[in-house]
Amino acid sequence: MQPIGNWKGKQITVVGAGRSGLAAAEVLHQLGAEVLVADQKPPEQMPATTIAKLREMGVPLFAPANPENAFYPDTQLVVTSPGVPKQNPLLQHALQRGIPIWSEIELAYRLTDLPIVAITGTNGKTTTTLLVAAMLDAGNIPAAPCGNISADEIKKTLVEAAMQRDAAKAMVLVAEVSSFQLEWTQSFRPKIGVLTNITADHLDRYASLEEYAQTKARLFAYQTAEDFAVLNADDPVTQTLNISDFRAQLCWFSAYREPAGPIAAWRNGDWLFYRSPSTATIRLLSLADFPKSLPGIHSVENVLAAAITALLLGANPEAVVEAVRRFKGVPHRMELVAESEGVIYINNSMCTNIAAAVRSLEALSQPAIVIAGGAEKNLDFAPLTPALVRHAKALVLIGEAAERMEQTFRKGGFQAIYRAASLDEAVRMARALASPGDIVILSPACASFDMFANFEARGAAFRSAVKTLLKEPKR
Repeated sequence: MQPIGNWKGKQITVVGAGRSGLAAAEVLHQLGAEVLVADQKPPEQMPATTIAKLREMGVPLFAPANPENAFYPDTQLVVTSPGVPKQNPLLQHALQRGIPIWSEIELAYRLTDLPIVAITGTNGKTTTTLLVAAMLDAGNIPAAPCGNISADEIKKTLVEAAMQRDAAKAMVLVAEVSSFQLEWTQSFRPKIGVLTNITADHLDRYASLEEYAQTKARLFAYQTAEDFAVLNADDPVTQTLNISDFRAQLCWFSAYREPAGPIAAWRNGDWLFYRSPSTATIRLLSLADFPKSLPGIHSVENVLAAAITALLLGANPEAVVEAVRRFKGVPHRMELVAESEGVIYINNSMCTNIAAAVRSLEALSQPAIVIAGGAEKNLDFAPLTPALVRHAKALVLIGEAAERMEQTFRKGGFQAIYRAASLDEAVRMARALASPGDIVILSPACASFDMFANFEARGAAFRSAVKTLLKEPKR
């Protein structure tokens, strides 16, 4: 497959030297564009591998960048990383100059004619992305999971996946997409767009839940009647979107009832069902087919969304069942770390908002000692209190949000709260509080940036702390 368009000699600024920015710069450089990378952090705050990669390519880095040094005289395009907010001076300067601004996923879409499945939502994105790819692969439809996905071994941006040159076989790009990436789309049109759910998150970046939801809905803005929009019939915020304006064919999934419409998937009792215009209603699989790596009602929703997507792309029902049965889970998402002295240790570091924390606790069948806390995102912690009352024996708090979380939970009636100065100390305290039959779970409900580079680093630190601690006798 050859990339679409003539990029040779085009002057392009990539704003942000993170993973997607670096990938965009590398692809554009390979295509012959005249690229520079601009970042407002000084070089000493960047990974040495980033500096070395840019130097190896001969791509100039301006850091810390400003509007005077971050643009060529005839800059024709700005590609921005998702972590860069709209108010960034470099982006505002580009807008004032009338320079087009694309996200990395917009660039990827412009470079490929491969079909794209794009999956967004507050929670469940990574699991659904990996399930779709697994179902397609099981049905002999080659698929590449990519995008904003954070599974340790799979990290590949959409622009990197779009540049794969294997023309010998067709491939579907199955991309996890964040709201940040959707902010700067101008024509991004996935063959299938999936919205898992919308709950309060990133309110440090968006003025309201409505603005956040409308940004998510941009996933469907450029679809046509030949495309599909897969939506959660049980999600109240999704129902507030202007769905009547969607041009794609609507496909609904529900863990509680049979949705209306020609294309749908749902749970009835212990079974999952599917229908489309080309099939009668079929009994797809049983909850007994779900492995331990897919606990809770949220996993049912993820499987339903993935099944609709894979079946629309030509996978057979047997492939869907096989993929679910063999699914090994997602790193940092309800990941079993260890079992010792009758206590199970679970890494759920990917849980960075309240709804994810609630659903994670509700998926547990044993009493929990919960480790939570981290960086603030201006979220209301109160909705987590009932889940703590029902499922937690104790809560150990860490990070900058700990004080506000403790005040909120005590006011709501949960009192078994402890504070730790570090994650290592929190793990040690949790082990001391746990009895045989309990679960110790890292389920932060917060971002990680006060103490760790990202949630992956936080999850890796939890794994390490657990494994180190379990080598010691319990005091």
